[in-house]
Amino acid sequence: MIRRLRTDLAATIGFFTRLPVGWLMPEAPNIDMARAAWAYPLAGALVGLCSGGVYAIGAWCGLSPMLCACWSLAAMVLLTGGLHEDGLADMADGFGGGRDVEAKLAIMRDSRIGSYGTLALLLSSIVRIAAVAAIATPARVVAALVASGAISRAAIVLLLVLLPPARSDGLASSLRTVPRLAVLAALAIASAFDAALLDDWLLAPACMLIVTVLLAALSRAQIGGQTGDVLGAGAVLAECAVLSVLSQSAYCTR
Repeated sequence: MIRRLRTDLAATIGFFTRLPVGWLMPEAPNIDMARAAWAYPLAGALVGLCSGGVYAIGAWCGLSPMLCACWSLAAMVLLTGGLHEDGLADMADGFGGGRDVEAKLAIMRDSRIGSYGTLALLLSSIVRIAAVAAIATPARVVAALVASGAISRAAIVLLLVLLPPARSDGLASSLRTVPRLAVLAALAIASAFDAALLDDWLLAPACMLIVTVLLAALSRAQIGGQTGDVLGAGAVLAECAVLSVLSQSAYCTR
C-alpha cells in the first residue's frame, strides 16, 4: 500500500511540476495516472505553496503587491512548465477556430498558438495577478494559493468523471476510468485544504464546481468529451474563479 501511494504521489508531482521526484519513486514503479488522481490536489497545493512563498519573499523585500503577484505567477508557471496554461491556450484556439470536431481536435494538437489562445493566456494571467494582489497580505496569499491550487486540481478529477475522452489516443484517453476511491480521496483532500485555510469553506468549492460543470458542458458540445488540453484549461479556469472570490474582503482567508 505504501509503495503504491509513493508511486502515485511521485508520478503526480513529476507530471504536474518540474520538481525532481526520483528520490520518492520506488524501484520498478507501476505508474497509473488514473489511480493516482487522488494526489492531484496535493500537487496543486505544493505548487501554490511555492508560488505563495515567492510572493512572501517579494513582500519581505518591499515590493508592491502587484509586483509580488507577478513574480508569484511567474514562479508558478516556471514550476509547472506552463502545463495547464498550454492546455488553456490550445483549447481556446481549437474551440474558437475549428469548424467541426475534427478541425477543433487538429488545432488543439497543433503546437502553434493563435489569437484565441493568446487572449486566453493574457486574460487568465491578468485575473490571477489582480486577484492575488488584491488579497495582498502575504500569509493570506499563501493560504489562498495553496487552497486554490488543491481545489483547481480537483477540478481535473471532476472533468474526468463528467466527460469521456474525445480521442482514442493521448494521455487523457488512458484516464477513461478513474477509480471511485481515488475520486473521493481527491475531493476529500481538496476539501481539507479548503476547510483548514479558508474562512468560508463552501464558497471556493462552489465556484470550482460551477466553472467545471460549465466547461464540461462546453467541451461536450464542442468536441464530445475531454482531452488533456481541456483538463489543463479546467485547472486554470477554476483557479481564476477561486482566487477571484477570495480576493473579496468578505471572503478573505484566515
